[in-house]
Order: sequence, then structure tokens, then C-alpha cells
Amino acid sequence: MGFGEKLRAAFRKIKTKLIVYFVIMIVVAIMGVAPFNVSVQEGQMAAEAGEDFWAVFFTQIFHNIQKPLSCLGECFSTYFTAFMNTLKWYLLMCAFFALIGLIKAVPKHEFQDIENGSSDWSENGEQYAVLSRKKGIILAEKNYLPVDKRGNVNVLVVRRFWCW
Repeated sequence: MGFGEKLRAAFRKIKTKLIVYFVIMIVVAIMGVAPFNVSVQEGQMAAEAGEDFWAVFFTQIFHNIQKPLSCLGECFSTYFTAFMNTLKWYLLMCAFFALIGLIKAVPKHEFQDIENGSSDWSENGEQYAVLSRKKGIILAEKNYLPVDKRGNVNVLVVRRFWCW
């Protein structure tokens, strides 16, 4: 399994989670980054005027979180460059976390997520040289070990045991 196939499998596996993640990321950018940026800018202006930065910042952040859309408009009209710089770092942080999620979703080996007991190991019906389609000891869907054949019909089932 090549790296491209592993990456496609990881995208397929977490596609819906990534969509939800990006929607939440946009909502947080509007509801959190814009009020944060406006509060920082107002705190810096107050610090230049001789007031305490942190007192003004904490007072304004709670006030600005209640009106995120007006803060977003204020960011685009008054504090555009500072907002874009803050947004850049926020998006880089979000991309980093999305990359971590994608890396964790990459299959560890080529047999991950293949059904246990399936006949995916064979192609074009070659398993029926040994197995039967109709009757015998059930091994998997449409795969039976015939009991009327000559020779060894012992079955060894190898599988992990999960107890939770």
C-alpha cells in the first residue's frame, strides 16, 4: 500500500470529522478571534494612554464576545492588518491539529479495516479449489470448508480476543 493510497484511506476515514472541524473552526474564528483581536487592540491603545493593559483587555473581551459580528466588522474596517495576522496564526494552529488528526487516521498496514474472515485474500474464485460455495463448515460468507473431501478438514481459527 503506497503513501498516496494510505492518504486517500485516511481522508475517507475522517472526511465527515474534517468537515465538522472546519465548520467549527470558522465559527470560532468569527466568535472568538475577532473579539479577541479587538480586545487586544483596545488594550494596547489603553496601555499607550497610561492605563493597565490587562484590566482593559479583560473588561473588553467579555463585552466583545457578546457582539462578535460587530467585532468582525470592526476588524475589517479598523484593525484589518492585526486581524489578518491573528487569523493567520489561528489558521496555522488549526491546520496543525488537522494534520495530526490525518496522521493518526492513516492506516498502519494494508490489511487494516478488512473484514476478519473474508475472502479478500483470493481473486477470481481461486479459493473454491479448496473451499465450497454451498455447504460444509462455515468459514465466511459464501465460503465453506467441505466435510466430504478427502484429507485434512481441520479448522484453525486465528483471531484477536477483544474483551470490552
